[in-house]
Amino acid sequence: MNPIPGTLLKVLVAQKSWRYRDFAAAFERAAVTAGLRNQTLSEAQFRRWTSGRVKTLPSPDACRVLEAMFGREAAALFAAPPRSVATTAPTAYDIESEIAMTARDAADEASTAAAQSVSDITIDQMRDDVAGLAMSYANMPPFDVFRAAKRLRRDAEYQRGATQVPVQQQELLILAGQACALLSTAAFDLGALDDATRLARSAALYGETARFDPLRAYATGSLAVVAYFAGRPSEAVRHARAALAFGGLGDVGRRRLLSIAARAYGHLGDGEQAGRATAAAAVLDTGARDDLHDGVGGEFAFDEERLVMSAATTALLGGNGAQAEGQARRALELVSARPLARQSTTVKAKASADLAAALLVRGDLEAAEEALAPVWEVPGDRRSAGLLDRVTALRSALTGPSWRTARLAVDLGERIEDYGRLAAGREVPAVEA
Repeated sequence: MNPIPGTLLKVLVAQKSWRYRDFAAAFERAAVTAGLRNQTLSEAQFRRWTSGRVKTLPSPDACRVLEAMFGREAAALFAAPPRSVATTAPTAYDIESEIAMTARDAADEASTAAAQSVSDITIDQMRDDVAGLAMSYANMPPFDVFRAAKRLRRDAEYQRGATQVPVQQQELLILAGQACALLSTAAFDLGALDDATRLARSAALYGETARFDPLRAYATGSLAVVAYFAGRPSEAVRHARAALAFGGLGDVGRRRLLSIAARAYGHLGDGEQAGRATAAAAVLDTGARDDLHDGVGGEFAFDEERLVMSAATTALLGGNGAQAEGQARRALELVSARPLARQSTTVKAKASADLAAALLVRGDLEAAEEALAPVWEVPGDRRSAGLLDRVTALRSALTGPSWRTARLAVDLGERIEDYGRLAAGREVPAVEA
């Protein structure tokens, strides 16, 4: 006959042909005999004890009751049965009880598994919220973006802790990583470069954990941007190259990274490599797409006006004013061609600042002042670090010998100083690790 697997307790219960109510009655009687009152036993606890899956002993009081019931130590009851104890197969009555217990166990465990998941509707809503924030980013104050992205990352982590479903775990990792990437960009726009770096690395780690390379590439590209703004262009080039090596990227993602690489080379003074990267970004068109840069889009996208605007900035870094002017004007045309609600005030202001810088290169101060009109319209709480950096560079150019004594240059320089001084504070709220 086949042996009964499990513990000594299971064997002894089977030998007595006890069902739950029999065991519970004996348990309560033994508790009274042992001087323990109010000791009861649920059916679920009975099935766990007799299943052989108990990893730690029950409470001391429960152990005392069991020892009184069976005359054996609790540790022995929950161990494998000794050879001296008969372990023959259960009777027909016991088989029926075993089947019923197994069915109840399966139902309980299935219910537990169902409880360890989250609604797909909840995840759909979170996906929409992240995408909506990414789409709205360009026309929101960075601080507001930061607070919203902080909440989204926290919510994704909370839901991730509530599910044991692998596909939901991966989806929530990606959503938390996307929120973290937006946090990094907002921190950068607020001028907090160290925090932006830390958050970008966290976003890259989310992408690595979720095996989602477009997020890793986006976050690594953000590390490159922060690096060249922090005066580390060689590091920026390394990050850009590393990001371009990731697989699964569509054309939009690669164009962004090539443009970042071009800027990094421009900060290094390597005009040849900067030109190659700019040209490669402009002609890239394989039709490839990915779920972040194309699927989510918004701040994760890199539309044509941003591509052209970045080319203008790279041209300025190389001292090519004519090329920068042409690219900046083209970027402004592309922005203006969109419906008003979809025009990016960020791109418009940055391209206008680049145009003004290009006009100063060719000596047209009055045209440069006129070009800055969209820059002045940006409210203080939307003046990002990238925009302020461009305006500050203009202030520096106005102190050169050609403009130092010009009344218009002096007035424009003072207005630029006020512009930076009236920008929103750069304090970034903490984000939980």
